[in-house]
Amino acid sequence: MGRNLNSPLSGRVDSGFGGSGKFKHKIIFGTAILTAIPLVLSTFAASVTVGTGSLEFGQGSQQATACDQKIYVALGEEWHGAPTPQDSSAGFFRVRTVTVSNLDLASCAGKKLRIRLIDGASSEITIGSAPEAKVLQVSIPSSVPVSNLSDSSALGLSYLTGIGGLISGPLLANVAVSVSGTSVYDGTVLSAQNGDVTFYIDPAKTTVNIDGQTVRRTTVETIDNPGASAQIPQPTPSATPTSSASPTA
Repeated sequence: MGRNLNSPLSGRVDSGFGGSGKFKHKIIFGTAILTAIPLVLSTFAASVTVGTGSLEFGQGSQQATACDQKIYVALGEEWHGAPTPQDSSAGFFRVRTVTVSNLDLASCAGKKLRIRLIDGASSEITIGSAPEAKVLQVSIPSSVPVSNLSDSSALGLSYLTGIGGLISGPLLANVAVSVSGTSVYDGTVLSAQNGDVTFYIDPAKTTVNIDGQTVRRTTVETIDNPGASAQIPQPTPSATPTSSASPTA
């Protein structure tokens, strides 16, 4: 019973997560629900801003992006079995989702939203089918959505290199924009001014299986997207994530 499950939540909460007691309590709660639901939400605190306002980075909770004053980030994790000859029960908590929560979709309409995962050596973690895929990007609809959306192609979901170059090839990820229901971060009621954007790293678990214990930081970026309404078709409402086609260069 005392065996370490190699979860980032199984050890003590230290400066690697930052934050105050408020956020530690949220992490403890995530552990408590593990027996009922095989999905754990990890929260992070701290932030850094780069540039003059057109591009801003945030990591974790209570962050500011260029189009919003306060957002939250939650990692959804689930157990991934990886048995060995020595231990048939071995495995780790894989990162299943990254959710940017409390996002004002009206203020951020038409912008591009990007996420990255950073390891303990301050290196970007590969989150796609190609080794250089370090970023997931989505285009927020230019018209404020009135229903939940999950058409990854229409939302412009794509992989980017660390410096922002578009990567063509298989797209294993999905994305969902939610404006109704409750937030996965704290259970608040969702709306267009308090939306969730959830990136599903690799729903099929075929290629991208990131050990949550290796993730030490997340970054969130918003950038201008000139001509968004002309470039991105308006998504149609959908209740669940759908498979998407490969991005084009």
